[in-house]
Amino acid sequence: MGRITAVANQKGGVGKTTTAINLAASLALGERSVLVVDIDPQANLTSGVGMRDQVPEGRSIYSALTSIDVDGDLSPYVLHTSVRGLDIVPADRHLTGAEIEMVGLLAREQRLRRLLRPLAERYNHVFIDCPPSLGLLTLNALVAADSVLIPLHCEYFALEGLAELISTMRRVRAALNPSLDIEGVLLTMYDERTNLGQQVGRDVRAFFKEKTYSTVIPRNVRLGEAPSHGMPVALYDPKSKGAESYLALAREFLERHAPAAAAASHS
Repeated sequence: MGRITAVANQKGGVGKTTTAINLAASLALGERSVLVVDIDPQANLTSGVGMRDQVPEGRSIYSALTSIDVDGDLSPYVLHTSVRGLDIVPADRHLTGAEIEMVGLLAREQRLRRLLRPLAERYNHVFIDCPPSLGLLTLNALVAADSVLIPLHCEYFALEGLAELISTMRRVRAALNPSLDIEGVLLTMYDERTNLGQQVGRDVRAFFKEKTYSTVIPRNVRLGEAPSHGMPVALYDPKSKGAESYLALAREFLERHAPAAAAASHS
């Protein structure tokens, strides 16, 4: 079954959706089968892969999560993107009300897990783009995921607020998902020319140690422009520093899982 990774940080503006889009697309361009799931009511991931105006009525993650059948088939909600090998379960404006509507539903914290786990068997990798909060939607992602990828903006307050995310992960492990782990911490909007960027990098590596990716994502204009064209940066400008950095991240991501994959193939 494809490994399910939640891309989460309750702080907004840290490159979370940018990372979900471009890491997933880089893996797909490397001939991996990848599914992205948009559970952010802003639906930026959906628009960032060019699908905002192509979501059929009743075919978004909102409809699936709020349906009576918690063990329903998520396959009808999957759409193909312009990147070969990259599929999406999209979001739309209705997702804004999902947290309120889900409160009274059966197994409200496990709805995404029960919908997504059977579908994940068809993919090498699954990424869930979470909203910038620790509400019920993010909780569903943490319960469904094998691990959490944490993008971290290289600024003064980078580590502030992470304690709450780590604490939430501990509670989820204790009560709902004992195998949940930190996939890795990714430094984003990195500027090695500044003392602040270097200091934040050192602090994060000292705190998270080997969980911190060697690859860093630089500030790059092309990364900001690509979503407005509805495509990942690897298609928008493949020679840009942003595209090269996410391709490097994809390679490091695969290398981290190579020993586990080899062990699984011999078991």
